[in-house]
Amino acid sequence: MTGPDRTGPDRQAGRYGGEVTAGARAYGRTIAVAVALLLPGGPATAAPASAAPASARFAPARSAAASYPLAVELRSLSPAVIRHDGEIRISGTVTNTSGRRITGVHIGVRIAAAGAADTRGALATHAARALLTRADGTEVADHTARLARLDAHAGRRFGLTVPVSGLGLEGAGAYPLTVTAAGADGHVLGLTRGQLPVYPDGTGLERLRTTVLWPLTDVPHMEALTRRTGDDSVLPVFRDDALTAAFGPGGRLRRLVELGEDEPVTWAVDPDLIVQAQAMARGYRVARRPGSSDPQEARAGKGGKAAAGWLAALRKAVHGRDVIALPYADPDLASLARGGDPATAALLRRASATGTSVVNRALGVRARDGLAWPAGGMLDAGITGYAGRLGLNTVLASGEGPGPYGATLVAGGATDDGAVAIGGGRTALTYDATVASLLFRSHPAAGAAGEPARLALRQRLLAETLTAVRELPYAARDLVVVPPRRMPVGVARTLLSVLAAGQEAGWLEASRLEVALREPEAGELRDDGGHPAALLASELPPERLAAVARDRRRLRALAKVLSDGRATVASVRAALARSVSTGWRGDAAGARAYQEGVARYLTASIASVRLVPKSRVVVTGGSATIPVTVANGLQQDLTGVELRVFSSRPERARAVGHAVAVRASRAVSRTVRVRLSAHANGPVRLTAQLYTRADGRPWGAPMTFTAEVRSVPSGAIAFVAGGLVLIALAAALRLRTTRRRAAGR
Repeated sequence: MTGPDRTGPDRQAGRYGGEVTAGARAYGRTIAVAVALLLPGGPATAAPASAAPASARFAPARSAAASYPLAVELRSLSPAVIRHDGEIRISGTVTNTSGRRITGVHIGVRIAAAGAADTRGALATHAARALLTRADGTEVADHTARLARLDAHAGRRFGLTVPVSGLGLEGAGAYPLTVTAAGADGHVLGLTRGQLPVYPDGTGLERLRTTVLWPLTDVPHMEALTRRTGDDSVLPVFRDDALTAAFGPGGRLRRLVELGEDEPVTWAVDPDLIVQAQAMARGYRVARRPGSSDPQEARAGKGGKAAAGWLAALRKAVHGRDVIALPYADPDLASLARGGDPATAALLRRASATGTSVVNRALGVRARDGLAWPAGGMLDAGITGYAGRLGLNTVLASGEGPGPYGATLVAGGATDDGAVAIGGGRTALTYDATVASLLFRSHPAAGAAGEPARLALRQRLLAETLTAVRELPYAARDLVVVPPRRMPVGVARTLLSVLAAGQEAGWLEASRLEVALREPEAGELRDDGGHPAALLASELPPERLAAVARDRRRLRALAKVLSDGRATVASVRAALARSVSTGWRGDAAGARAYQEGVARYLTASIASVRLVPKSRVVVTGGSATIPVTVANGLQQDLTGVELRVFSSRPERARAVGHAVAVRASRAVSRTVRVRLSAHANGPVRLTAQLYTRADGRPWGAPMTFTAEVRSVPSGAIAFVAGGLVLIALAAALRLRTTRRRAAGR
């Protein structure tokens, strides 16, 4: 494996007698490379190409499948990293996509004519090419596999073994690989591309200190709604029972815990997920319709055992490991920075502080907090400011949004990214957007069907990290791996295989997050005000955020009338935090439905404390007691309101006293009796109104009815008349006295 020196003066002898080349850049002390998908996982919500950096986008080209009659797919490549002489084994499938029979096909292997990729941009160029070119090199002679005839739309498996010595490898590096299906005349009928990482034993490049974040998040499932039982316990209501499958055997969240156990990863846990699991384990209900405001319609949940098992497994997995408590419910900082209000920020800050305590108690750890994770890695002055109001002083950022940092960034690479101090005690930890774009596009299934996608992702990530090492072969640097928020199991398995292979080969080394964050470079956040259209389109709209702020004010009003509002307030506050979760990105309908469910619950709760209408009462005599019925549809006692009654003709009849306190047991109506003093016969319009005792504000709509005053005793009438005469005489006497004094002057 020898050949000419292609890359420059910095080199190191390799095992094969060739050279390990270094990149042209020999500067830099700390570099952060990150694998990140910051939008919610899943094909429906993955960031489009426009959200990825220009250097990371694949060049527009027709796909190989559309250009050739045969579709070639790799299913295995072993070893993942070539470290010594031997052979590589490749297997895959070939499918005839044409409408005719094809015979005389053979499978061959080509290594790029230029050898190992000198830059990470070269890796992207190779992967983007749809058609065979001279840059793909020549077919390795005498090591091909012949296929039987391929009928129209038929497929066949193939296997191929090639000795390492026959590949013409020249030393450590990522070698672009092309596997072709050619006809008897040598014309290529189909191809697929990959990467062949080579790191000979004894290669002494500086290892990348590697921190792998292991996120445990999901979309919100628990509603604001609760149901009080006969023994006075409160059962939470979930909008669906999807977490039962996720927590159970084989579920995504269960598999992530199982895969991460005993691995050198840093767990990033949403406290709300812990809260929901604990609620399920204690007992919960599931709404028959998401967003329902009637807790009586909810059915019993079935995931208590699965949730308890998941919590136990997680507690075991994180023992002795690094744990990060994310902000409660993973708020969408970019949306909030542009449309949120200070009151919502205060709510989220309080929730996050509580959330860290929840994680610590539930998992028996001391979790790190203060880490902000804006969607898409976007960072500007507004986002950092809002994150600061939430007490979050470390921000994960792609480094490609508005406001480039004072520290230099190398386009298309990770070799100048890292921790940057941006003022005010805040640090931006930039990650590599090129690798992020790979995960934007990759959602490999966990089973056999996902083998080709997992293989392609594994080899490309190995190639990206190895090429980054070769760019600065002797610098101490850091690799921070940030997977998708709702990481698919296939991605998790792939990341662990990359970490294991890189560590075994010798260019990766497990590390901790604080290593990447220590001694950040001095920098500056310069805001140019621009944002990718794709990220803006997926933000929570301002009207949704305004509705959350309005619901928070209504919650404060509701809490004033409850005998013990702690459970209700805690439930609704948590739901308000979930309403602005990053999990709703890309799911506008889900976000709207969840927020409107919270609003309906508050509306129904407020409306359930009301005055029962009446039209007419008869008052006989000089005084009477008027019954006014207050309905309490809440699931707890009503103590915080009082009733006041106002008269339109107080000279005829008026209420005795200023107000009457109202106390009503839960889910019952209470009749309040108001004393009325009558002075003259005839109709009087009375208005009854509830007020909160805490601040004297009106509650609900007033209720107006007519009091028909009859048979007021003549003595009472005479008394009233006499009183009026006395008032008139007193007024006349005072007027006369005033005139005499004026005349005397």
